[in-house]
Amino acid sequence: YVTIIDAPGHRDFIKNMITGTSQADCAVLIVAAGTGEFEAGISKNGQTREHALLAFTLGVKQLIVGVNKMDSTEPPYSEPRFEEIKKEVSSYIKKIGYNPAAVAFVPISGWHGDNMLEASTKMPWFKGWMVERKEGKAEGKCLIEALDAILPPARPTDKALRLPLQDVYKIGGIGTVPVGRVETGILKPGTIVVF
Repeated sequence: YVTIIDAPGHRDFIKNMITGTSQADCAVLIVAAGTGEFEAGISKNGQTREHALLAFTLGVKQLIVGVNKMDSTEPPYSEPRFEEIKKEVSSYIKKIGYNPAAVAFVPISGWHGDNMLEASTKMPWFKGWMVERKEGKAEGKCLIEALDAILPPARPTDKALRLPLQDVYKIGGIGTVPVGRVETGILKPGTIVVF
């Protein structure tokens, strides 16, 4: 199973992005391929850089890069544009601590569905992505296959329950709802916990 936490890309919502990212096992960094859009994101204070750095800093060790809006490149679905973006993003993520060989780079168009759930015929030049990590290799052609290749991290279930609270909501008709992530131990329905 995969739980998606959509973290906003806008600078005004960086707190929300940190909240979502701090609970993730893998980050999917969506990079816009459109002329000017990629350059803005990868610039010195751009959101692409900031989000990749925050993900690594928050302990998210697995990364997938979706190069989106491939339908908006000049010409549309441009292999040179994808390769340029892949090279530049690889260089940056290597500097912050990721191993680019362990990162799937997938050219996609969310608008048209290209390479999202199945291989697109509009990018015949794309032979697929491949990741190499100590646990072995994985390969595929589309984003869903990259998500399927995420390795769930070992969770220390043999230790005492530790659940740092991230937030507490008061919901009418339901009551107080604490929100957090189980870092160690096991939490089952019916377990009584004291905060």
